[in-house]
Amino acid sequence: MRTSTPDPGWENLLSGAGHSLIAEATAMHARGESLDRIGLTLRKDGHAGDVVAAALTQVQLREKAAAKFGDAAKNMLFTQAGLEQASRDVVAREHAARFVRAGATSVSDLGCGLGAESLAFLNAGMNVRAVEIDPFTAKLAAHNLSAAGARASHEVITGDAELLGPGGSDAAFFDPARRTAGHRDTRRIASPDDYSPSLTNAFSVASTLPTGIKLGPGFERELIPEEAEAQWVSVNGSVVETALWFGATRSGENRRSALLFSDRGAAIERNELSAPADSLDAGISGVREYLYEPDGAVIRARLIGLLAERLDATMLDEHIAYMVADHLTPTPFASAFRVIDELPSKEKQLKRALTELDVGTVEIKKRGVAVDPAELRKRLKLKGSQSATIVMTRIGERHVTFLVERVPTH
Repeated sequence: MRTSTPDPGWENLLSGAGHSLIAEATAMHARGESLDRIGLTLRKDGHAGDVVAAALTQVQLREKAAAKFGDAAKNMLFTQAGLEQASRDVVAREHAARFVRAGATSVSDLGCGLGAESLAFLNAGMNVRAVEIDPFTAKLAAHNLSAAGARASHEVITGDAELLGPGGSDAAFFDPARRTAGHRDTRRIASPDDYSPSLTNAFSVASTLPTGIKLGPGFERELIPEEAEAQWVSVNGSVVETALWFGATRSGENRRSALLFSDRGAAIERNELSAPADSLDAGISGVREYLYEPDGAVIRARLIGLLAERLDATMLDEHIAYMVADHLTPTPFASAFRVIDELPSKEKQLKRALTELDVGTVEIKKRGVAVDPAELRKRLKLKGSQSATIVMTRIGERHVTFLVERVPTH
């Protein structure tokens, strides 16, 4: 069983006194007091040191959680590991929408963690049966679901999701543990065979119920069942998950999709690229006026060929995910650059070329070459007054470097 014991003082956070202590520490921090000073004050007031330490950690975790949960984070309880693994609110709401479209009125969240998915399911109007194997994490999930004040009914059950199963729910959602047990400093589990619940169990449930399975961005494609829709999700350019959808949760005949969320001021923009299967590779050509770098979700979904067709683009190299085109076409699925010139790829000559251009700050994009941009930037020691972007890659066996400028794509 993947269970662990919480650090001293953490259990106290679940009490009314614990909630009040966190609220007091939060208010003091909002007034500009440092965490060290807050800790001293609270300990002088008679609070136990381990409880104060737990409360201060909770203040920090809630601040970090705001990026994922917004204002809801103010009333939630987190662990470091649980927060790292929790779905962002915008992604969890997308999951919930799948079940709503599938006609589900109740869902079992098998491996619910801190309850991020369950919260979205509740807010979408579905009844939730959440199962979590770690007792302390289950207590935090129960707090988080109760704090949400959702109208639908819910229960949090402590136990093994494989043994308890989906019960009488209309649908099931799995978020298998992919890290070692613990509430902080956990490690990734390398083999899918060791996930909890296991993929075998999840796939078995998926054969009988509408089911979603959340997995890591690098999940092995060879393990994706033929009957599943696989969707790679990106948030602000970072791929955050691979989701597998079965039965009525699938989107028609599409089996491959890339879903992108981007912050646009007060709004979040949603864009999806989908196809019945992996797209065919695009043709290859030399460098053209514009260079595109597809979003990581498009690359992992193997939909580069479909995107290239929409952009009237070709590949710079058959093994590298850079596309080139003669004209700029607006798209949310790739970053675009105008190619200004080709620069030397050898370090000394590259430094000389950038120095001649009076470059002092350089953004280094790279694919297909063994270059550490941060280390290269240090070695170049540029001191000019201008900024520049370079793309380092290869065409066949030849290493190439292009001076480019970013251009808006939509």
